[in-house]
Amino acid sequence: MSSETKSVRLPNKLEAFIPIIFLLIIMITNYVLGWWQDPHIPVTLSCGVAMIIGKLCGHEYKDMLAAALEAVNQSLEAIIIILLVGCLIGSFTASGTIPAVVYYGLKLLSPAIFLPFVITLCAAVGIALGSAWTVSATLGIAFMAIGTTIGLHPALIAGAIISGATCGDKFSPLSDSTNLAAGSAQTGLFDHVGAMVTTTFPSLVMAIGIFAFFSLSKVQSYDSTLADALSAAIIEHYSYMTPLLLLPILLIVVVAVIKMPAIPSVVLLSLIGCAFAIVFQGAGISDCITMLHYGYSAVSENELFSKLVNRGGMDSMLWTNNLVIVAVAFGGILQKIGAVESILGGLIKKVKTPFQLIVVTIATSMFCITTMCDQYLGLIIPASMYKDNYDEMGLGRDMLSRSLEDGGTLWSPLVPWSSCGAYHSSVLGVPTLSYLPYAFMNLINPIFAIVTASWGGNILFADGSRTNIFGKLKKGRGPAGAPKEAHKKAMKALEERRVAGIYKSL
Repeated sequence: MSSETKSVRLPNKLEAFIPIIFLLIIMITNYVLGWWQDPHIPVTLSCGVAMIIGKLCGHEYKDMLAAALEAVNQSLEAIIIILLVGCLIGSFTASGTIPAVVYYGLKLLSPAIFLPFVITLCAAVGIALGSAWTVSATLGIAFMAIGTTIGLHPALIAGAIISGATCGDKFSPLSDSTNLAAGSAQTGLFDHVGAMVTTTFPSLVMAIGIFAFFSLSKVQSYDSTLADALSAAIIEHYSYMTPLLLLPILLIVVVAVIKMPAIPSVVLLSLIGCAFAIVFQGAGISDCITMLHYGYSAVSENELFSKLVNRGGMDSMLWTNNLVIVAVAFGGILQKIGAVESILGGLIKKVKTPFQLIVVTIATSMFCITTMCDQYLGLIIPASMYKDNYDEMGLGRDMLSRSLEDGGTLWSPLVPWSSCGAYHSSVLGVPTLSYLPYAFMNLINPIFAIVTASWGGNILFADGSRTNIFGKLKKGRGPAGAPKEAHKKAMKALEERRVAGIYKSL
């Protein structure tokens, strides 16, 4: 007889909140007291607390462990991709591709368009790097110094940096959060990236327009010393700095358009990066193997340059993957014992439309990040909670992954006690709550996604069809990736709703 046939109950709301409160207390204490400890151990300890609550509710240890392992198993592809992305970052740095993005971007700097330039370049480099943290620690530091010489308020400059860096991170196939969102929703990586264009790109355009207004009204003068020094360090270190080095960035777009599977595409792009490193920078095959494993390494007197290029490699992603594993396990245990269902279950039962489901998904992502202090949990937990609901409404899994990022990735830097919020605040020297009102991209994106969905805009269906911003149904490029049974279920639900007149037909 299965242990699940024994007396098992849902935790009450107090019991359900205990693991979350436990984690929240540790993480807030961590930042308030300035310990700056990584979240791995607190999340691991919270897994134990969740299991104790589960035991009190009648669950067996082996069943909770199985749920944690199953959750990790479902994320294995994302974990492998994240490791390979480390190789890709290393090869793109060794080839000079990532430094070329920075070098040619800085050449375009104009004081009259400083703030829109900041958000645009940070977004472009964020896409190239796949890391908002690295953008903040390199270009962010430079732009903070340049912006203050122009006479702009530090919080406004930080808002532009955060807006661009997190938007680029959100869009980048190299980003761990992008891969994790796609993996958690069990959809294709490039299906997910394509889905984000519907809400993220318009939000970026609006944010750029707002920053253009501020820039034109406030810019007075410009000191190019830091930008010139960084450009000089790039030229000095790399044997060749030519626009040809930007080609691998264009190839990212190509593999996205042709919908190449994520793992083969990342491996292919990594090898192309190695080829460029050999041809243009004189690297050897042994150098490439070392770089793919341990990352690129360079010595320079320019601190910004060192932060920009000394990165990448499979090893560099172990920190992220370790956190992903324990965070996924935590989410799996919470799901198994019914903690999240107890807290939010009443809410999901009231959801009847795609608009309501999008609102609940975005709100849950924000709730998880705010209470659990971690961006990854804001992606993982809502995905495990609501993926069946998306299937039951005939929606695409890319709709789920997009909503996870609309509410998760961009919200994390705005929470002072989250790892992202604490990091960016420390690096840029601006309190999180000070730059929050100026992080226009981060604030506009979830609002835009919810508002357009309220009249049926930007809805993605299981058969690949979608509505545009105004709610008009259009034929898509084909269905997004999804587990076979889930796709069959979603397609059946979609057909039933169209026959019933709930959804429009093509």
